[in-house]
Amino acid sequence: MTGTVRDATPDDAAACAAVYAPYVTGTTVSFETTPPTTEEMAARIATALERHAWLVLEADGAVRGFAYGGPFMSRAAYRWSCSVSVYLEPGRRRTGAGRALYGALLDRLAARGYRVALAGVTLPNDASLGLHRALGFEPVGTYRRVGWKDGAWRDVTWLQRDLGPGPADGPPPAEPR
Repeated sequence: MTGTVRDATPDDAAACAAVYAPYVTGTTVSFETTPPTTEEMAARIATALERHAWLVLEADGAVRGFAYGGPFMSRAAYRWSCSVSVYLEPGRRRTGAGRALYGALLDRLAARGYRVALAGVTLPNDASLGLHRALGFEPVGTYRRVGWKDGAWRDVTWLQRDLGPGPADGPPPAEPR
């Protein structure tokens, strides 16, 4: 993998939106149907940076991919868990870029006090399933026919990975920061 993984800033919004748009308009990977604007992407980045993380892969002077964490669910008991996603521009898949982004993201989330990362993968998507499994994610279930996109009902498999050591039982660690 060539490039540098770094924290995103709202100034990366246009580049992140450009990387993400083809996933929205040309695949079932994202369940969004309209690509976010630069302004909307900037707001998403700013929100993720407050309590989770948003990282970009920069190579050849441009953003070539990104990964971020966010809340898994809104209920208070879920606050030590987070959802994660990674997106790469075409041609960057299977280059180590996704692994580099996710590795840095998972380290960052663990350092902030999160205990579990969860990722949803629209099926079929062997490349994404392979990346998640290679990074220690384990399948925990499949939601059947939960999204309608491109003329068909889509399944989503959820994968989970622990983010750090800690007691399986007993009180939770300090609040994520």
